[in-house]
Amino acid sequence: MPTITIRTPELPVPRRRAVALRLTRWLTAEGVQAGHVVVRFEPTEDGTVFSGGMPVEALPYETDGSGPRHASVTVCVGPDRDDAFRDGLARCITEALGADARTPFCYLEFRPTSPSDVYLGAGEGLRRADGTTVQPAPAAAV
Repeated sequence: MPTITIRTPELPVPRRRAVALRLTRWLTAEGVQAGHVVVRFEPTEDGTVFSGGMPVEALPYETDGSGPRHASVTVCVGPDRDDAFRDGLARCITEALGADARTPFCYLEFRPTSPSDVYLGAGEGLRRADGTTVQPAPAAAV
């Protein structure tokens, strides 16, 4: 269950949707079920991200305005994903965001995450991403 958390200055909903769709399409082309792709956007405020002691919004920014001023992305994927997969996904993410050589700060980190470490809540109860059903806790005595 690839989970991508994108932290940038606020992006309009249509832009977020376009980024999420592009990432989902790339991942489905790599064999991931679309329903297993999670893309989360977390807006950052000025003065909350620093590089070299400087707030990233103070870094020189010369672009046409289509790319983000800065981006910090965390990607959780299975530990079995190889370098080619991670390289391709990193390229897809930066392209979808419009980050390029003119973007003053773009940080992308992959965190290998075992499906047995991911829990999902659903109508049937709690289960792990590896398919294991989590047994409900015994009811507490009242």
